[in-house]
Amino acid sequence: MKSKGKWSKLLAFGLILALLLTGCGGQDSSSGEEGKTKIRIGYLPITHAVPLYVEEALAEEGFDDFELELVKFGSWPDLMDALNTGSIDGASALVTVAMRAKEQGIDLKAVALGHRDGNALVVANDIESVSDLKGKTFAIPHKFSTHNILLYQALKQAGFSYDYVNAVEMPPAEMPAALSEGRIAGYVVAEPFGAQSVVNGNGKVLYQEDDLWQNAIDCALVMRGEFLEDEPEAAQEFIDSYVAAGMEAEEGHEETNTIIKDYLDVDDKVLEQSLEWISYDDLKINEDSYTELRNYIKEMGLSENPPTYEDFVDNSFINKAM
Repeated sequence: MKSKGKWSKLLAFGLILALLLTGCGGQDSSSGEEGKTKIRIGYLPITHAVPLYVEEALAEEGFDDFELELVKFGSWPDLMDALNTGSIDGASALVTVAMRAKEQGIDLKAVALGHRDGNALVVANDIESVSDLKGKTFAIPHKFSTHNILLYQALKQAGFSYDYVNAVEMPPAEMPAALSEGRIAGYVVAEPFGAQSVVNGNGKVLYQEDDLWQNAIDCALVMRGEFLEDEPEAAQEFIDSYVAAGMEAEEGHEETNTIIKDYLDVDDKVLEQSLEWISYDDLKINEDSYTELRNYIKEMGLSENPPTYEDFVDNSFINKAM
């Protein structure tokens, strides 16, 4: 269980954060007020983007070098189109989809994780083991996703091939209803959709992420390379505050949950369960974990040459932030 200690007021935290960020130089830019750089970050309404929600709440107190604008998207393809074309400066995105864009020549850098843990394989209540899934339909959000790899791992560890089930792509928000109606036998996806079925009694957890793959990488904060090069001071302050927001979110205070509910249409019990499964306090992308992800992508035949750690991951900002 996460700590439920007393919450410090947002104002006080914002002032402390401002002190921590002292020393970042000003950035001349016409894109924001008072010469500040406006940073536009895309997201989908899931708990894996929680550090951004908390950071935007803190941004009301103001930062030295940037203004933050969060841009909501309804699907990963729409979000990635905006990121790839430069309509937004960065995004909380499926790291695998961003890797694919990088492989196709888009100048992207992964600068932090969106979260750790929080991906559960949820199945119908009559499913007792992987063997019960034979020939049944199992939903994933995207073929090129960590969720698909987790399904692959579950099948592999049980001694079955990937085609033992009928894996289908499905919008995350549709998955709980599809399970309750019997249209699918299970799914694996970002939160809070797994918790929704469990709390409502329509499904149960067959595996948690760590049962299948320790230190899996799922969502990442991805930035356009040209933005990092052109606006290093603003980028650094943005990532500083992103890391601080993640640490605050990890504390699990009631006021943090109130912020999250401004972005997610979810009831209290579902949100509580979802946040019990997920963590936000260590958002640095580990080379070993990334290499393992890259190897799984090749093993599954999703890509022959996904980008290397050196080409895709930039930990220089988070190293300073931490």
